Amino acid sequence: MEAFVPELADEKTERRRRPGRPSAKEQDAQAIVRDILIAARDEFVEHGLNGARVDRIAERAGANKRLLYHYVGNKQALYTRVLTDGYRDIREGEAKLRLDEYAPTEAMQRLVGFTFDHFRDNPWFIRLLSIENVHHAKHIELLEDVQNLQSPIIALIRSVLAKGEQAGEFRSGVDPLELYITIAGLSYFYFSNAHTLSVAFGAPLLTEQNLENRRAHVIEVVSTYLTKKKPLVSK
Repeated sequence: MEAFVPELADEKTERRRRPGRPSAKEQDAQAIVRDILIAARDEFVEHGLNGARVDRIAERAGANKRLLYHYVGNKQALYTRVLTDGYRDIREGEAKLRLDEYAPTEAMQRLVGFTFDHFRDNPWFIRLLSIENVHHAKHIELLEDVQNLQSPIIALIRSVLAKGEQAGEFRSGVDPLELYITIAGLSYFYFSNAHTLSVAFGAPLLTEQNLENRRAHVIEVVSTYLTKKKPLVSK
């Protein structure tokens, strides 16, 4: 029996490849995974976790189930990966803001504005968060790095708050976690309930003008809270 000899990449091709640059095969694999995850995201958003089907995900991605299981895994693995990528995406966007390069008030306004824009531009993320809350966060709590995904934004807010307090721009004693929940909640609630609120109050909340007004409003709410030197209510 002849010994197995692995196929070798063309030496000239290998010499031309830049260090750290993925090979054509690796690029193909990355493209397949990307298509699978986008298809899985759309499937979960449309049908929820329980209603999602691997067959439909494979069909949406234009891939066979064998590739799907090989590159990502079963439905549970797909859902967990999509959810994790959703959190990672917003954290990466926050990091790109470079808030430490701005004055505290402007930095916080940029963060609030980014959060609003992210929810507006990624309605699928809101849907996934709603789905996970229906399941009482039993999937996200299994993620090994879930705390690491969330800690950077809290550390960032804590730093901006400290600079603002030292500069006399912000009130003292603001809890960074409570503030982030407020920032996220002001935008999340608006988009997750926009359709029912639009009908109930006869106000089309998703028009460009109303979105612009809401964005300005949430920035003003947070800015006013931070710059008011005395608490509105006693603890």
